[in-house]
Amino acid sequence: MASAGQTSPSLHHSSRHRVSSTQFSAEPLKAALRTRKPKSPDALERERIVLPHLPEDVEHGPVRTFLWTLIYKFVLLVIQTLFSIYLRLRWTYNTIVNRVFAVLYYHHRTPQLIQKDVKELKERGKFPKHLSVILDYENDSLDKLIDEVSEISCWCASAGIPRLSVYERTGILKSYIATSHRAIAQQLRSYFGRSRPTLRVHAPHSRSFANGDVPVDEADQNVDLEVMFISEDDGRESLVDLTKTLCDMAQRGKLSSDDVSVELVDAEVKENSMDEPDLLVLFSPNITLRGYPPWQLRLTEIYNVQDNDGVGYQVFLRALHRYARTEMRFGR
Repeated sequence: MASAGQTSPSLHHSSRHRVSSTQFSAEPLKAALRTRKPKSPDALERERIVLPHLPEDVEHGPVRTFLWTLIYKFVLLVIQTLFSIYLRLRWTYNTIVNRVFAVLYYHHRTPQLIQKDVKELKERGKFPKHLSVILDYENDSLDKLIDEVSEISCWCASAGIPRLSVYERTGILKSYIATSHRAIAQQLRSYFGRSRPTLRVHAPHSRSFANGDVPVDEADQNVDLEVMFISEDDGRESLVDLTKTLCDMAQRGKLSSDDVSVELVDAEVKENSMDEPDLLVLFSPNITLRGYPPWQLRLTEIYNVQDNDGVGYQVFLRALHRYARTEMRFGR
């Protein structure tokens, strides 16, 4: 058996043959090992052991290099083709499933049908009280965004979900609270007629609009449906501002460092922004939070439909079914 400082000829030959076949150049490594300074005795000993095992540079002819390049390109083409076929089959399957659900569970703007769809879920005892959605604002699509908010609000009112929070990254909805309130109220009339549910629309740190498009300051009004608009400013920046405020109070002696706890931060975040939603529904094909407030997602169930692109009642209903089957397991 060869010692640590000696090299077996057979091992040396097999190692050289194996590495050279992969076109590995050891000259840069050898040069780095020789020129690295300062060198300790241990480093010199390791170099003495390693250098004999490194392969020598072997120059391959242009024909062999060309053949290897063709092989690599062929393997890459096969992988890309198979992956493209997989994506197309997956998209086709998910599209067919979404269309089937859309046809079977279309609500026809009838609250009774929506209540029938969620009746079994309510009987199970697991139904969200606070639903949140993420919507995207594209250029010159404000009317479309408000229409989507109105539709989702009607679904929540028909299903008996009292709170809806709508996240849009730029916060443009906060500038159109009154317009959004009128659009939601009009859509509720098309669903419920004259006996539409009471409604309140608001955003953090802004006046809310209740029934009759009247701006009100009371945050604890009893309404059937509460709609809140949140944006990226209510997320990380809100936590940074809260941290600065707590630090400032601690420096002034108004707050002890022992008083700062998770419960205190949670209470302040809920007061300044909103509480944690039970269910977050994404209508995008991938789970992309787009800067959603992170503190409020600690215990939230997140749901999206793969390859879906657009707001649809079937996604809303499937999200409620998924939430009814989930089990919350809290660690100790």
